[in-house]
Amino acid sequence: MSFKNLDTLYRQVIMDHYKNPRNKGVIEDSDLSINMNNPTCGDRIQLSLKIEDGIVVDAKHEGEGCSISMSSASMMTQAIIGKKVEEALELAKIFSEMMLGKEIDSDLDLGDIEALSGVCKFPARIKCATLAWKAMEKGIREAK
Repeated sequence: MSFKNLDTLYRQVIMDHYKNPRNKGVIEDSDLSINMNNPTCGDRIQLSLKIEDGIVVDAKHEGEGCSISMSSASMMTQAIIGKKVEEALELAKIFSEMMLGKEIDSDLDLGDIEALSGVCKFPARIKCATLAWKAMEKGIREAK
């Protein structure tokens, strides 16, 4: 697939998550709830997680922001549900490295998250993409 076609596909994936967010809402009996914002652009997120026996059994998000921020939250919640807390944190680390333009293991299947790989070319947008991930990391750290 050519770079142009791949770029178009990635944009479509991002816009699909923005227009049709997965796991939107609040978990009423959540184990942790985190509110964070990005003061430079106004993005804000409320992330709630349900954790049982060290596994993220549910994750939901609410908030306002740009397509990058909101689609990243949608992708993140999809990616961490069913994962051990340690795996979710490792995925956040990998995502942060991807946002810094670092080479990611090509055998690693990131699913839709890979569509955000081009954000590293736009430093001002990296905080948008990482907001939900930072919220998840903060919430888990504070819960320990």
